[in-house]
Amino acid sequence: MQSGAQEKLDNDLLAVLPRKDRQRFLANCEPVKLVFAEILAEPGERVRYVYFPTESLISLTTKIDHCASLEVGLIGKEGMLGATVLLGVDVSPLHALVQGEGLALRMDIAAFNCELEQCLALQLELKRYLFVEMSQLAQMVACTRFHLVEARLARWLLMTQDRAHSEVLHVTQEFLSSMLGVRRVGVTKAATSLQNRKLISYSRGNIKILDRSGLEFVSCCCYEADKAIYAGVMKTHH
Repeated sequence: MQSGAQEKLDNDLLAVLPRKDRQRFLANCEPVKLVFAEILAEPGERVRYVYFPTESLISLTTKIDHCASLEVGLIGKEGMLGATVLLGVDVSPLHALVQGEGLALRMDIAAFNCELEQCLALQLELKRYLFVEMSQLAQMVACTRFHLVEARLARWLLMTQDRAHSEVLHVTQEFLSSMLGVRRVGVTKAATSLQNRKLISYSRGNIKILDRSGLEFVSCCCYEADKAIYAGVMKTHH
């Protein structure tokens, strides 16, 4: 990467590294454009690259009985895909696909492992992030089991907006059905309820958030819990 482009590529995990370490890391990264619905990882397959989103959004899902899938994590500019490599495991545990297209920084595993060996600050930052990712995954599973679809949809919309930085989200009912692990009729009912409250407008695969504070009120407590986990572990150490 050329130094002039480095400052434009913004990822929160990399932004807090000491300047010298950050510049070396960025010099070994390749900026890539991630395309909507592109598959970046499959369960059981060897990890070839790690990704640090700067504008894009990556969804982590797990399959049940080789058919139905459920979203268990979202990664935007606050995180990375491939954090489990820190554990010495180069096999992907989850399915990862691009939910929001845009730029990301990509590095092959060999170069990434070299960077880990050279940079203690990077090791510490990514270990904290891995803890956050594991905690949020557990929170997501509990949320799916105990909370109503409407509250979960509100939470999902808030999480997605936080990472996409846009009031308009491009998602189909089929996609939401898969992400939330419910039938399409359940998604329709929940989305209609939020629309009737004038919290969102929903048509032809586009959801526009009209009232964010209202959406936060309707959302389950897991949304605030997720934010608290990240802030408590990551931000207090910076």
